[in-house]
Amino acid sequence: MKRRERTRQLIELGGLIAKADLVELTGDDRAVILGLLVEAAATLRSEARERQLTLWRRRGRRAFDAAPIEA
Repeated sequence: MKRRERTRQLIELGGLIAKADLVELTGDDRAVILGLLVEAAATLRSEARERQLTLWRRRGRRAFDAAPIEA
């Protein structure tokens, strides 16, 4: 059962990357997409963590409200 839950989580996370238009905006360049995620992780390890989380959370909620992810 854990494997199924993990698979679902990974699929949902991939959906978020697609919803953010990162696939099209990067030309499906996975190194660029990973670089973006690594940069975000570095920001979350910095002193700017809470401010950045607040900003990203607001933007994410607006994006969800604009067009919810299909199940």
